Formats: sequence, structure tokens, C-alpha cells
Amino acid sequence: METLEGNQIHVIKPVLPKLNSLFDHAISGEKGCWLFHPSWHMCIYKRMFESENKTLMKEGVLHFLELYERKHLPNSLVFSEFVIGPLMDALSESSLYSRTPGQLMGACPPLGTRLQKFLATYLMLLPEEEKGSFLLKFIQKMTSRHWCAVPILFLSMALAHIPACKVLGAEGLHALRDVLQCTMITHQILLRGAAQCYLLQTVMHLTDVEKVFLPEVSSFLLSLRPEESLRRDTMLWVELCRWFQENDRRFRKCVTSDVEHRETSSLCQYVRSLLGEYLKTPASERENCFMPDWFEAKLVSTMILLAADVEQMRNKYSGKSNIEWIELEAFLNPLLDVLMKLGSNVYIPTLKTDKSLQLLLKLLQTRSLKCSNTQDDGVLFFIWKSLVTPVESILEFLLRRLTANELSTVGDLDRCDLYLALIPEIVNLCLQVGWKKIPSVKNFILSLTNASIRNLQERNCEEEPKLKEQIKKVASMASLTAVCEIMDRKPEAHLESLPSVDALKRFIFFSQYNEVLKKPSYVEEKSSLCEETTSQGWGKIVARYVCDQWICLRFILNSFPTLAQEYERTSEISLSTVERSRKILESALEALSILPSDQVLPVFDCMKVLVPKLLHSAESLCIEAFDLAWKIISSLSNTQLIFWSNLKAFVHFIFDAEVLAVAASAKGQAYVKIKEIIFKLIDMSTTKTGVFNVVLSHCCRSWIFPTVHERSALTTAFSNAGNYCELITEACVFGTVFRRDQRLTQDVNAFIENLGEKCAANVVTESTNRDDHYVRVCAIKFLCLLDGSNILHKTFMEDIFIKLLDKDELVSRSRTRYYANSLQHRIKNRVWQTLLVLLPKLDQNFVCGILDKVFQAGFGNNQASVKYFIEWIVILSLHKYPQILNKFWDCFSYDEEKLKTSICTFLSVLSHFDIVLQNTSEKKPALKKALVVVLQWCFNHNFSVRLYALVALKKIWGMCRMLHVEEFEALTPVIESSLQQVENMHGTGNARRNWQRIQDHFFFATFHPLEDYSLETIFYTLPRLSELAEDEWISIAKFDRFTDVRLPPEFQWYHSRTELHDLKPSDWSQQDMGSNSAETDSQMEWTDVQKKIIPWKNSTPSSDLEMAFQDRATKLGKSNSRLIVVASLIDKPTNLGGLCRTSEIFGASALVVGSLHYIQDKQFQHLSVSAEQWLPLVEVKPSQLVDYLQQKKTEGYTIIGVEQTAKSFDLTEYCFPEKSLLLLGNEHEGIPANLIHHLDVCVEIPQQGIIRSLNVHVSGALLIWEYTRQQVIKQKQQK
Repeated sequence: METLEGNQIHVIKPVLPKLNSLFDHAISGEKGCWLFHPSWHMCIYKRMFESENKTLMKEGVLHFLELYERKHLPNSLVFSEFVIGPLMDALSESSLYSRTPGQLMGACPPLGTRLQKFLATYLMLLPEEEKGSFLLKFIQKMTSRHWCAVPILFLSMALAHIPACKVLGAEGLHALRDVLQCTMITHQILLRGAAQCYLLQTVMHLTDVEKVFLPEVSSFLLSLRPEESLRRDTMLWVELCRWFQENDRRFRKCVTSDVEHRETSSLCQYVRSLLGEYLKTPASERENCFMPDWFEAKLVSTMILLAADVEQMRNKYSGKSNIEWIELEAFLNPLLDVLMKLGSNVYIPTLKTDKSLQLLLKLLQTRSLKCSNTQDDGVLFFIWKSLVTPVESILEFLLRRLTANELSTVGDLDRCDLYLALIPEIVNLCLQVGWKKIPSVKNFILSLTNASIRNLQERNCEEEPKLKEQIKKVASMASLTAVCEIMDRKPEAHLESLPSVDALKRFIFFSQYNEVLKKPSYVEEKSSLCEETTSQGWGKIVARYVCDQWICLRFILNSFPTLAQEYERTSEISLSTVERSRKILESALEALSILPSDQVLPVFDCMKVLVPKLLHSAESLCIEAFDLAWKIISSLSNTQLIFWSNLKAFVHFIFDAEVLAVAASAKGQAYVKIKEIIFKLIDMSTTKTGVFNVVLSHCCRSWIFPTVHERSALTTAFSNAGNYCELITEACVFGTVFRRDQRLTQDVNAFIENLGEKCAANVVTESTNRDDHYVRVCAIKFLCLLDGSNILHKTFMEDIFIKLLDKDELVSRSRTRYYANSLQHRIKNRVWQTLLVLLPKLDQNFVCGILDKVFQAGFGNNQASVKYFIEWIVILSLHKYPQILNKFWDCFSYDEEKLKTSICTFLSVLSHFDIVLQNTSEKKPALKKALVVVLQWCFNHNFSVRLYALVALKKIWGMCRMLHVEEFEALTPVIESSLQQVENMHGTGNARRNWQRIQDHFFFATFHPLEDYSLETIFYTLPRLSELAEDEWISIAKFDRFTDVRLPPEFQWYHSRTELHDLKPSDWSQQDMGSNSAETDSQMEWTDVQKKIIPWKNSTPSSDLEMAFQDRATKLGKSNSRLIVVASLIDKPTNLGGLCRTSEIFGASALVVGSLHYIQDKQFQHLSVSAEQWLPLVEVKPSQLVDYLQQKKTEGYTIIGVEQTAKSFDLTEYCFPEKSLLLLGNEHEGIPANLIHHLDVCVEIPQQGIIRSLNVHVSGALLIWEYTRQQVIKQKQQK
């Protein structure tokens, strides 16, 4: 406990193994008895769990969880309470779940693994009767406070990994459902989904099915989101079906269950009764202004699908080849009965029609994850085949409801949404399994379109419009919107040939945009209660009406681009195309200002079509559109649900190929504005990960794969890349250095992704590619697709290459020295990685022109990873164009001052001289020059330089011997004896070891500049081997996973060679640091440990600590010491701070200084570490020293000078009186002559070295300690 007060992990960690042995010794031989109670241990752990030091807290938690290895945990109630109390409180801290430094990204953090083992072992040790109550309390604790996503995930995972045992009942199921609600708080969709998966597995492993009803289980299942966790065709769904199958007929029986269905399985019986109850409606409920909640429809559809899949599984196990779907047919028949009557029976209660259509929609919206063709999915195909039958009846019902004035209240608009959501699903159903029904669908669309247009064209003469009429208009506009979206998304239905389409085009194109509906009076409405309590206010209704107008217009503008010219020729309206477009754009700006942010998408899409036509004639209006659109996007940056869809629409609008091309050709204000937006988006992406990904992915695809397959379109599209190349340049070096909490979230996401299909969340959640790595992956894949023979591509690549070199130079100039893994290091590293990707695509003239800049970069003070990339680029350039070797030799002729830090870079290039000379016919002159150059560096005074030179010499000399170069025969004995001497170096020093290490280093021993040229080497293997931070490694899997930009199948430069890929990092210059120090630390048992003293342990009560510093110091007293230290002659704050600390530690009664102002000095405080608050300080100026010394003499003090004089005593022989005053001299001049004759004695410290004197603080400390030592001995003798 005393050690824990220090709060320093390096002091505490060695003590922890002692806790283990103490725990082992505490157990008595008798079962359940303890020599001393484990609660003593719990006190220590509790103290660690509550520490402010998170490292200490983590160490304590990990150490506590290791107790499971001892297999004799105390299974007392108190211990369980400790686990559920202090331990779980500590586990709620997210930072504890970080990876250890040695772990690879994507690995499970140590706490996650230990938590799984601990929980499983602890539960196994508990008595059977206590397991359920312990787990219930454990789960309830997870709901009792606001937990973050990461702790909930790992606790859920630990619960899911407990071996199967039936311990949870209905209460446990309810508690797990409450935990599910807690997971919904986080915005991290993948973490949320993974936690839901583990919680469902917990239910399957730990629930005692005989204690729970099926409705309770189904209610839990409904809390899971299909788009995040539980969805058909995932491993989790299959596991759930198997669980239902194994436990069928075992669930607790409902009291109301029918006796007659005893022979049927419990699940099927439950689903039948569920469906029966669902479709049963009281007679009084015929008219109801509110739509029923969707909860029931989701529940019934999920249980139908589950029961059908269980039936399919059972039939497969029994070996049946032809599945009859008896149960599934029985489930669907009641629904089909209702649907078949919809068209003919107008007296069916509204509630019943609503419920049946809700269930129909849920069933139709089910898609198969594995089968692209519905016919391959037996269950879905049977359901769809069954549901095709009543299509005519359903369409007849929908047409009547939507067009015959039957929707009259605000509450009916929810029904309108239901009906319109059904239409595209019915169209899809008919296209998939019922082509014969397509004519019925076409007739329905024709009638709906014509009726809706008629309703909208009706003009109301009354001043106060009636609610029914306004609702009719809203429904009609929504119907037209649905028709437009179906025609847009389902072209295979060929609906555009319908006669009503032309009327629709005319109506939309010439209608008034942003037309709002006047709020009606509710006076004569009978259902006023409904209106007041409805969730849709009139403002929302109007916004939806306006939004629908823009969705229709978007369809018209995109599907019929020449419509305006056609109408211009045939119509009497005098507006030209440009004027018409301008008018629509002005309306769009108005719409942006009146619509809610979640409804502006169609307006953005319309602006994308309009702006290119107007950029020349109405640039200021277009810039206003850019500004307003950006304002909306930036205001949404803190929201999660609608931000990404709006951002996508915004990007498609601003970065539309035509918008960019027109703006770039004019080079006006619009061009400047777009570039400004580019940098604003990049800036936003540093705080909101994923923004840049959306922009770059869209641009790269549209620039290299334009949608219009024409030669001119391809040229225009790619010219945008040149005009906006900042986007690619910034993307190549993009990536922030994340805060610790952001890194944690990324690590946990990577861990979940690594689980693959085992975690259903990976299968069902939409891949968003929001990782920062994907920005660079996208840019690099884009550059890989460029062709050096294409003049446009060639110019673009050269421009990028020069811009990146300039960026590297800028970073180097801004900070000549930078730390490893700092942002500067990472940017430089990314620059050279990109340059390496571009190099093979560049021609000789360009490479010769820029090589000087590359060499200049080599002269800089570079980190290892950057150095390797520069060397690699130089090697490849010289290999491809050997004629530029002369430029390379010039690098060795600079003065030594410039070369002292960088010559190793150029010597490393010579160590791969065989690659450099591969394409040279005349090798001998080059070898001769190389030998002359390298020999002079073998005699350099710097050891590292000599090592690099010797490696190069060994390579070059080996080449000379192979070629039998006669000119060098005279040098043979000298060089070979030198190399032999290096190989046979003796001694225990580092020289021999470093020679061996540099030869074994990957860059010289394994790396091959040509054969290892690949994306994996550049972005993963080399950064890993050069010990760059792990978040800079981009695995080749990420290149494969990013499918927005695809590389051709014949692309060869993908993988590193196995020899290089399998190497472990071992930088020769850092190897003596040792790589396994952390492991030995954790296993080693310390024989002795640090134990800091706690001086105030036996001191005065805490009330005394409230006194002023001086009073407090006097009170605390050092009363048993009579030593005064006089430091008035010292003027350096550092020396005074150190003396203050030393004097306080050894209990001097006072420290005398020349001025009390020194204690405010930062340097003084840094050295004194608050000692001035505990030691009496006295101010005596140097001019007052004589009087002060005389006064102290009269008080009985012996004045001792610390100085070398003719009559000074040796410190080892001097005996200090109890009342001693030490006078210390000035740093430079010592004690002045006028003070020496006031001294009683001078003491000097014996020394044996050459330097004349010690630092004044050190001298003072030695004398203070000697005084203290002598006084301690005297006190012991007296006792």
C-alpha cells in the first residue's frame, strides 16, 4: 500500500509478482480456510483500480484477472461483489483496452483476452446455485451506468465466450435487452453491431429455455438491428436457427396455448398464433386515424423467416430432397386471404389493411445475402411466388386509396408512405417471379400518374383551403415522386413508353417550383384530436411536398436532358434554355434555404445538371450555389445520420466532371471557389474521418472511368485531374497523427474486421471505407492506372512528381531535425513512397532533370525509412539510365561538412552496385571510379561511415574479381587483407558485432531493388522493417478491399518476395537496445523492489497543512537539526533549486538565499520539486552577510566555509558540531577574501581527478550529508 502511494508504474510493477506469492501462501491446507483473508488483497487492487494513473489502473486490472490461473479464487459473496463493484467500475475505462506496443494492429487487446478467460473460469468455480445470480448482477451492472462502446463490446464478448450453461431466466433476458439499448448510444456502427452479435450469442449459450417464453425471446431478437447484426444468411442467423431447432418444444409453455396443436413444434405453433393475433382486429377499430406501430410487423416477419429456415434446416437433416414448405404455407395463408380481398372488399377495417400491408412490405424487403438470384433461395422464392398471386388485388386497393379521395387526414400521410413504399417492391416482385403481372403494373402506373396530375392541376377558389384537398395534393405529388423513382431505378420494366410519361414530363417541367401549400383550417374536421397529436406538423408536410417536386424535377433533368430545347421549339413560352435553367437554379437556392437539411439531396442533384450550363453566363449565381451548399454541409458535420448522404450529393454536385471542366476552362472565380472548397474538405477530414475519402473516390472514378464512353469525354475528364491536381497531391500525403482515444477506436474496429465472417456485423454493415488509409490507397491505385505513353497522363505525373518533391523540401526547410514518427516524418515518408510508385512511368529526360533534387534530398538529415526510399529511387534511376552515373559521382565531391550526415545514403547505393550496372555494357570504368570513391571513405574518422563504406567495398570488390579487372591487381593484397581483417575482428567491443549486424541488415542482405519492387514492399514491408509506426503500414489487403478504383488483373507489382516479407525488424544501429526487454520484465521475479518513504506518515494532523508555507515549514519542524545552509553568494536558480531540495530532504533547519525572488523562477521550481514549501527560507543579501554571520556566532553556531584554503580541513577527518552553519561560495569566485577571516573553519572535499573544483550544489550536498550522517550516528549511540 505504501508503494502504491508513489503512483509510478516502474516502482509498482516489480511489487506485483510478490502479490501472487502472498496470495498462494495465504491459502491454508484446509478447504475454504485462509491464513489471512483475501479482502486484504482486494484493498490493494481497489486502490490500483481507483488510481488517476491509467497505466497503473490497467496493470492492476490485468494482474487481478490473472488470478484465475491459480484456480482457487475465493468464491465468497464478498469476492463476487468486488468483481461486480470496483472491478467493473474500472473496466468501464475505455483506455484500458488499448493494444500493447508489441501487438499487431487488429489483434485482440490483452484485457479482452484475459477478461474472457477470467469470466469463464470464475463462473466455473462458483457453486451452481450462485452462477445465475452472479451473471444477472454482472449484466445489470452493464446497464446501470453510461458505458462507452469499447468496454461494452469486450464485456459482451467475454459473456459470449462463457461455456454453455443454463443459468439465465427471463430476468436475465430482459437485462441483456437493456444492454442492447446501451449499445445504440455509440455512433460506431461496427462496434455497435459486433456487441449485438455477442449479446445474442450470450442468450443462446446461457439461457435456460425452460424458464423463458418464446415471446420473450422474440422480443429480444427484435431489439437487434438487421442492418447491423442479425440478418438472414449470416453465420449468426444459422447459429440461431440451430439453437431454435435444438431447443424446440423445450421453451416454457404459455398458459393460453392451444391443446389441439400439441403435435406441432413449439416454434411453429407460436408463429401461427402470433400471425393470427396480428391479423385479428376488433370490429370497433374499423376507422382509425393512426397507423399501427411497425414493431409488430417486424416481429411477425422475422419469426416467419426464422421458422421457415428452421423448417428448411430440419428437412435437410432428415434427408428430404423435395421440401413441401407445409409450415411456411400455413404461415402465409392468413395473410394471403386478407390480401386477396383488398381490391374487392371495401369494408375491411383500416387497421387490418394497414397491418397486412406492413407485413407484406417487410417480407418483400427481405433480400438474400448469399444468393444474387432469388430463385436460389428456397424460402424467399416460395414466399415471393406465394405473394405474386394477390398482386392485382393489392394494386387495385392502392389505386383506390391514393386517387379516390380516401386519404383525408394528416395521419393518413403515414398510410400514403406505406402504399408508395409497396409499389417499387411489387414492381421488383413481378420482374423477378411474375412477368405475367407486368401489364397490370403498367396499367396501375398509368392510372396513378394521370389521376395525380389531375389532382395537382385542380385550382381551389376558396380562400381557406380544406384539409382533405391539401392532403390529396400532398399524396398526389408523393405518388408522382414514386413513379419517377421507379422509372429511374427499374429501367428493365420499360415504363417510359407509357402514354402518361409525356404528360408527367410537361407537368413537372412547367410547374412552379417551391410551391407551398397553405395551412388549412381544422374547424369542420371531425378528427381534430388526430391532427393535434400527430407527429407531422404542417411545416414538415410542406417541406416534404417541396422536396417531392425536386425529386420529380431531378428525374426529368437527368432522364431527358434535351427536353428544354424540344419545348423551346414547340412551345409558345418565350424563355430560352439558359434563362429557364437560371430560373430553376434560383429556385434551387431558395429551396436550400427553406428545406430541412435532410431533404436537400434532390436539390443538390438538380444543381449538378444546371450549374455547368450557367457557369459562363451566371458565374456569381453558381458561386452563391457553391457557398450555400457548403454552408449546409459544414453545419451538418456534427450529425451522423444525414451527413454522409448529403456529403455524397454535395461532392457529386461540386466535383461533377462537367462543373470542374467548365470552371477550369474559364479560370474565373468559380475555379478559385472550388479549390477553396477542396482545402476546406481536407481540413474537415482531419477532424471527421472519411470526408476526404468520399471526395477522392468520386473524383478518381470520374476522371479515369467517365460514364460517357467517348474519346472526347475521356480527355475532358482527365484534364480535370491536371487542373485540380492538388487533390491527388494532398491525398498522397494525407493522414493525421491520431489522439490516443481515436487510435483506440481504430484498433478495435480493425480487430472486429479481422474476425471476418465469424462476426455477422462485418457481413451486414455497409463498408464505408472511412479509414484514412483508403485516401492514400485510392490515390496510389489511381496513379498506378496512368499510362506513361499517354501525353495527358505523362504531363500529370510529372507535375505531381515535382509538387511532391517541393513538398518534401518545404517540410525539410521548416524543420531540419524531426522526431521519428512525427507528422513531418510521416509526410516525408508518404512523399517518397508515392515518388517510388511514379518512377517507372517517367521518361529519361524528366528523370535526368529531377535527379539533382533527389540527390539534394539525400543530403538532408533523414529518418531511416525516408533514407531507404531515397536510396531505392536512386538505385532504380541509375539502373534504368546508367548514363546519369556521372551526376551520381558528383555527390561524393562535396565538402565533408555537407556530407557528414548523408554520405551513408550514397554509400548504401554503392552496396547495390551490381543492380546499377546491369544495363551498362562498359562496366570496368564505372567499377574503377566506384572503387576510387569508396576507398577514401573506408578511412573516415566516423565509425558508421567506415562500416557503410566497407559494405560497399565488399560488394564492388566482389564485382571486380568476377570481371578480372587487371588494373586493380596491385590493390588486391591491400583490399583483401583489409576485408579479411574486418571479418576477423577480435575483442569484446561493438565493432565486430556491428560489422556483422550491418551485413545482416535487410537492406544489404535480403532486399533486391528490382525483384522487391511492389506495392506491398513500398507500403507495408519496408515501413515495418524500418520500424515506422504501425499505423503507417498499409497492408495489401486494404488495396484489395478498396474496390472503388480497380487495378487491371494483369497488374504485377502487388506482393513482396517471401524472403523479405518474412523478415523481422532489426535495424543494425539499434539492435543493442534489445527486443525482448518487455517480455523478460514481465516474467522476472524481482529479489528486491523500490520502496519510497512516506515522510508525512507519522507527522502532524492534516489541519496543520492548511497553514501558510513558511509557518507550515516551521511547524513541521526539523527541530532535531541545528544545521543552517547559507547560499547567499550563489546566483544560479538551478543550483539554488537543487540545494533547496537537498536541504529539505536531509532536514536542515533553514536555507539562506540572497533573494526570495529566486523561488518564483521556473528553473528553481523544476529542480526544487516543491521543497521550498516545506523548508524555512531566509533572505540575507550578500552585503548583509558579515552582520548575519556575527549574529549567528553569538547564538553559538560554528561558521564553516566550504572552500580550499591553506589551513582547510579534510572533510573525511572533520567532526561537525551540532550547531553548524555552512557558507557556500559563488559558482565562479568561491568565498570572497573579506568573508574568509569571519569563518571559524574551512572544510575541503578530497579529490583525485584533474578538474579543479566540484559544482557548488554537489559540494554543498556532500557536506550536508556528512553532517547528517555524523548526527545520526551520535543519536544512535546516545540511545
